[in-house]
This record gives sequence, structure tokens and C-alpha cells, in this order.
Amino acid sequence: MLLLKARLALELPPINKALSRAAEDLPHPVRPIARHIFEAGGKRLRPLLTILMARLLGYDKKDIYDLAVTMEMLHAATLLHDDVLDNADTRRGKPAAHTIFNATSTILAGDAMLAHANALVAQCGDPRLCLCFSEATSRTAAGEILEISAQHQVETTAEEYEEIIRGKTAWLIRASCQLGALRAGADDALVEAAAAYGENIGMAFQIVDDALDFAPQSVTGKPSGGDVREGKLTPPLRMYRDSLDDAARAAFDQAFNDASFTDGDAERIADSIRAAGFDQATRMAAEGYLDKARAALASLPSGPEQDILQQMADYVRDRKK
Repeated sequence: MLLLKARLALELPPINKALSRAAEDLPHPVRPIARHIFEAGGKRLRPLLTILMARLLGYDKKDIYDLAVTMEMLHAATLLHDDVLDNADTRRGKPAAHTIFNATSTILAGDAMLAHANALVAQCGDPRLCLCFSEATSRTAAGEILEISAQHQVETTAEEYEEIIRGKTAWLIRASCQLGALRAGADDALVEAAAAYGENIGMAFQIVDDALDFAPQSVTGKPSGGDVREGKLTPPLRMYRDSLDDAARAAFDQAFNDASFTDGDAERIADSIRAAGFDQATRMAAEGYLDKARAALASLPSGPEQDILQQMADYVRDRKK
């Protein structure tokens, strides 16, 4: 992980400067809300992936940072909207934007950030970049809609879950890699390999995230079992449900569909999931996607960024928060 950490430390200052520039270019009423969500932190993996893929494929200009942060702006806008929809009090340990600026202003600020990100992409003068950003936006929104429709629905299938996470998480990471390859002027085969790497990294990232939802709060800093309370039938929760006898499963289904699980219920279920190893089994399921990501990466050129992108797959597999 040393190469990945070192490169992130190197790229983080220019990424954050590009985000600051983007925030300052927004209309005046939007700026405080944009600053609030950007300053809340985040891994910045999406812009990092755009930069790494562009550099790997031979693009060495500094304007890559302004393109790369468009993915972070899209992601941030979805977080602003999500927190309003979920009525969340906090985001990354800080007050959610809508609790400070009100819900309507926060939603409109997210819309303005999306529009500005789209303009930044358009300034590159390549219609393929605009198409990539537009598709990422629509796919992400579609994934969020599917997730909302599946909440508290115990009948949600594994295939439907996969479609949800491909939209709400994986497509944005796919587009981050694709943007970098397109900006580098790579041929179609290399662009597709970059996109496949990103999509599979994104799928694995969300699956590991679903496993981490049941980790102790002392490890992640977040209450354990949030997906139980939110009614999301993720793989660990599906395994837990399948392990129950008929009577216990019927009781689970009733509480899940009625959204009547208490915080205590969520903690108890999380404890059971960890004890049975369902969280670790979920992590193992993510490995299949990581293998696909590594295979796609193998068809891309060698170089220092290749090694870092390999380490990115290991980071996704092993992350603790």
C-alpha cells in the first residue's frame, strides 16, 4: 500500500486546490454549501483514479485536475441529495449540509454543482468526455432510484442488489477511470479496459462497504447495522436471513418490511452476522470483481501508475473503514 499512500499524498493538494477553484466559480449562494461538503473530507479516490489512468496512458498536462474533480463534484452532489432524502443529521462526523443551510437550498446547491461540473467537462472540447459524464450522472441517479424502491423489500433479489450497486457506486468509479483514458486520447480497447477496471473496483468497493456496515462502531466510527435500520437487503443481511429458521425468518421479514427494527435489534443482528462470519464471506464475494479488475488492468500499459492501480485493488479488499 506504500505506493498508493505516497501517490495520494502527492496528488491530494492539487486535487483539493481544484475543488476549491470549482467552489469559488459557483454562484455566490451555492459556495458555502459546496465548501461545507468538500471540507467534510473524503478519500478522493475518484479524482485520483482519473489522474492515475490519464498519466498511465501518457497524458501529462496539469489541466487533468480540473477534469478529475468533476467526478468528486458529482459524488458530492449525490451526497447532498441523499442526506436530505434520508434526513441524515451528520455526514463524515460533521453536521449534514441541510441541517445548516436548509433542505431546499441544499438540493439546489447539488443541482448547481452538477451543472458546473458538466461545464468543466465541456470546456475540454471532447464530446466523448461529455457523454461519459452525462451517462455517469444518469446511471448514478437510476441506481439511487432502484435503491429507494428496494428499501424494506425483503423480496429484493441478489440480481436486483447487483443492479443497484452498479448504478449507485460502480458506474461513477467506472466513469472516473474512463474520463482519464479518454483525456489521454487512448484507443477504444484501452478506454474499455480502463472502464472495466473502474466498474469492477466500484462493485467490490460497495460490497466491502456492505460488509463494513456490520463492523463494530469502535472500528469504523459509525453505528453498526445501519443497513438493518435503513431496510437494505445487502449480502451479509441476506445470508443472515437465510440462516434463520422459518419462524425467525417470518419475524425478520415482518420487521424488515415494516421498518420496525430498533437500534438494539440492529446491534444484535450485527453481532450475529460477525459471529457467523457473514461479513467475511461478503468480502470474499468482492474478490471475484477484484480479479476482473486486475485482468482489465493487465491489458493496460506498464508503468508506476500500473503498480498503484494494482495496490488500489488490494486497498479495496482490505479496507477497515
